[in-house]
Parts: sequence; C-alpha cells; structure tokens
Amino acid sequence: MDVKNAFLNGELEEEVYMRPPPGYTCQENKVCRLRKALYGLKQAPRAWFSKFHKTITKLNFSSSAHDSALFTRKTDNGTVVLLLYVDDMIITGDDSIGIEELKQFLCQHFEMKDLGPLSYFLGIEVLTSSDGLFLSQAKYASDLISRAGLTDCKIEHTPLEPNVRFTPQDGTLLNDATLYRQLVGSLIYLTVTRPDISYVVHLVSQFMSAPRTTHYAAVLRIIRYIKGTLFYGLHYSATSPLILRAYSDADWAGDPSDRRSTTGFCIFLGDSLISWRSKKQTLTARSSTEAEYRALADTTSEILWLRWLLSDLETFQPSPTDLYCDNRSAIQIAHNDVFHERTKHIEIDCHFIRQHLLRGELHLISIGTLDQPADLFTKPHSPGRFRTLLSKLKLFTAPPT
Repeated sequence: MDVKNAFLNGELEEEVYMRPPPGYTCQENKVCRLRKALYGLKQAPRAWFSKFHKTITKLNFSSSAHDSALFTRKTDNGTVVLLLYVDDMIITGDDSIGIEELKQFLCQHFEMKDLGPLSYFLGIEVLTSSDGLFLSQAKYASDLISRAGLTDCKIEHTPLEPNVRFTPQDGTLLNDATLYRQLVGSLIYLTVTRPDISYVVHLVSQFMSAPRTTHYAAVLRIIRYIKGTLFYGLHYSATSPLILRAYSDADWAGDPSDRRSTTGFCIFLGDSLISWRSKKQTLTARSSTEAEYRALADTTSEILWLRWLLSDLETFQPSPTDLYCDNRSAIQIAHNDVFHERTKHIEIDCHFIRQHLLRGELHLISIGTLDQPADLFTKPHSPGRFRTLLSKLKLFTAPPT
C-alpha cells in the first residue's frame, strides 16, 4: 500500500512560521503558523512517522524495539506484520481477517492506495510462487546501464580484475565527477539484491570526493558485468529451515594507501542469504588474526540483531548460531579468557564475542579458506573462483525449478 501525500499528515510540535504563499491574501506583515508539516520542511519526516506510529498503535500494533519501522500485532487469529518505508508499506501475516481490518483502518485515517499483491517495491521486483520469493532489480539495473550509455557494450565476466588495488593517486582527476557519483550511488542501492558486486562497489565508493579516471573505468567495468548478469537475483525458499548460520572473513592490510583491512560476512536463514557486508575496517590491524577478530565482532553484532528481529517475528532461534571462520587463531582467542600482549588492544572485542559465546548465542566453527563464501566480500577473484563463490551464495538468474 501507498500513502498519498504522507508528509502532509504530520502534526508539528514546534512553532514553525512561513511567509504566505503566492495567491493567498492576508494582512501586511503577517506570517502563517504551520499546524501540520509541508514537503520540504526538515521536521516533516519525523512528524509523519510520529503521526503514523500514534495511529497504528490504536489498533494494538506495537513497534519493534530492533527496527522502529516494523509493526506487529499478535492475536488468537494469528499475526499481522507491517513494514513502513516513508510512505510505502508492505503488509503480510497469517491473519487474513486482521490484514483486511488493518487496510480498512488505514483508509479511514489516511488517503491510501492499495497496490495489490507485492510485485514491485522500491525498485525491487518480487516474484511470488509456491516455492517462495525471488527478488531482483533487473529494471533498476537496466535503467542504470542506459544512464551510463553502455547499452551496446561488451560484457565482463567478473566485476573486477584479479589482484587490482586502487589508490587516491591513480589516473587523473575527472573534470566533472557528477556522473561518477550518480552511478556509484545507484550501484550502492543495487547491492540490495546483488551481493556479487558488494566488494567492488565498496571500493569505488571510497573515491566519491575526488574520483579519477582509473576509478571511473572500474565503475564502467562493474556496469558491463551487470549487463551480462542483468537478471541475477536472490531466491528465498518457502521450505528452507529458519535457522541462522553465518560466515566471517577479512582481508588483512588489503588497502595499499592506509593498510587497513576489509571485513566481509554473509548470513543465511536456512538456505537463503539475508544479510551481507563488505566494509573497510576503521583501524589498521597489526596481524591477520586481529583483522579476522574484528570481522568476527562485526558479524556477531549482525547476528545478535537478526536473532532479536526474528524473535519479534516469532521465529526464535532455539540453538546457538553457527559462525564459520577460516582463522583458527581468532577462534582460539575467542575461547581463551586470558589476555596477553597480542590481545590487550582488542580487549573490548574479545569480551564482546566471548560474552555471547558463554550465553549460548554463538558457536564458532573453523572452515577451510576454499569453502569460505564470505571470501567474495574481501578481495577480487579469478573468473573460476568467482563463479564458485556465487554458487555458494545461491545467486540465480531466475527462480530455481
């Protein structure tokens, strides 16, 4: 469903005044005091969400403590879930009567538009079948290719050449960085359903302030790769077990300019990939073990949030979440409660991971590097290795039959 003119529903708590708009006659030297929000007002988004929150709670919906835009209501008939993004919302659940009641309630309080069964949401195409859901951004990607002027170009088999490293001094400065920033911004949003480009997009996004010709060439290569994999997407099986498992990895000192490492992780709910990240670490690691341990701490944070979020959806995790890591030293540090010279500077991360190990929320497991799917998020790979990692992430060109 969609809320028409959502921001106009927001009720202002602050005193806000404006000049009378053109065509409105009033006394000279008079101004208008706003009772409700207008588009363009910086308070408008917050005022609209506050209004929606107050309204939806009248129907006994409660906001999740772990995602404030997620609202749930549990009754004897079942559960209804509403997810809000500005003025767009998805409604689902196993209480069909409750869903109809919610739709009628919303139409009574706001001007609503019912868009029917979920098929397209915020640029994401949703194909529903008895087997589950298939998410892709083919149309969004096609528009991106047209904007870059690469509709008739050759395709690439990987988004990045193996062993490539970028620095702020590569090539020459672009005369106009506008297109570069627009393309990279679009690529960032494309990673919502395309984990295969997460690492290289994380690389090129680091040069937004002063992009150079080499960085722009890398962006064009990503788009040529997307052209050849236009219909890639993620499948969420209806029969997949609802058990979390996670993979964590790090590329030690991979950035040639500041020698910071890259964290990469991916988390599955059963066979379905639901969360992933490729991000440069904020501090320089003194060893590969330290880099891996910092990646473990970031992955642990994401696991905890997902466990809490799933509990809000009544999908409780009865056992510890398996967390796979290919660095045995990092696993040993997590289980060792004695600090020494090599770990005292990462003591907070050590305490954080060990605390959740002891509480039974995590189970650290060693995995071979060749079997590590999170390796895709930390470094470039050869075409063969890249395809192998894609198969582990369950990325498909169409829903599996």
